Amino acid sequence: MAEQHTPRSLIVTFYGAHGRGRPSGEAAHGVTGPMPVAALIRLLGTVGVDAPSVRSAVSRLKRRGLLLPARTAGGAAGYALSDSARQLLEDGDRRIFGRPAARLGDGWVLAVFSVPEQERHKRHLLRSRLARLGFGSAAPGVWIAPAPLLEETRHTLERLRLAGYVDLFTGAHAGYEPTVRSVGRWWDLDAVAALHRGFLTGHEPLLRRWKARRGGSAEEAYRDHLLVLDSWCRIPYADPGLPPELLPAGWPGGRSAEVFAELHDRLREAAAEHVRRTVADLG
Repeated sequence: MAEQHTPRSLIVTFYGAHGRGRPSGEAAHGVTGPMPVAALIRLLGTVGVDAPSVRSAVSRLKRRGLLLPARTAGGAAGYALSDSARQLLEDGDRRIFGRPAARLGDGWVLAVFSVPEQERHKRHLLRSRLARLGFGSAAPGVWIAPAPLLEETRHTLERLRLAGYVDLFTGAHAGYEPTVRSVGRWWDLDAVAALHRGFLTGHEPLLRRWKARRGGSAEEAYRDHLLVLDSWCRIPYADPGLPPELLPAGWPGGRSAEVFAELHDRLREAAAEHVRRTVADLG
């Protein structure tokens, strides 16, 4: 099955890679100032998103308070990130770019929530957000994740105004079932492994092609880099980053992380240069 890259996801990925406008970890090559609308349309067009889809996705991101209308230094219409969007992307950096696996001694974070019946629609929102953060379900209303996810969980619940429904605890798993067996109940590890294998199937051949070629245009590097990044950034949110001792034999996560890291390192400089040139031409 071909990968699905939605306009909204690609725009968020694009801003994370190129639109933060200040040195910050993996955003060190970002464009300074608001991203011009014309440049955004052209750059998203390179990865197959037409102009109406860009405008529609931008409108949705504006309504969610993630993008703000702004003028570039040259007076062109553009969009900048809100403070909450910057926090979202900074939390994502820690996951996406080389997050180490948790250690057995780190312990766990528990999220226990209770939602009044008249607000029961928020139960689904809480469940879906905790799952997207990498939490597993330990019992109805009780979710568990490795302790290093605590701060990102705080930021997410606060940003979505859900913190008032949740109590967070940290601690150790004290039995009775061995932890290595319990994690098989808390997470669908077969599904997570399938995501890693799917990434490898799609992107190991791409890495071999870039290794074999002597050159390649900056536009090609930008296109492949953005699509690889958009594919990869979903996986660390499905994979909770469990300690290696708790994972099944032959776990593919290490190899998929290596493939992503090598493609990222190989393509990001040329990709950033293509974005800078495009913005300079259209901004």
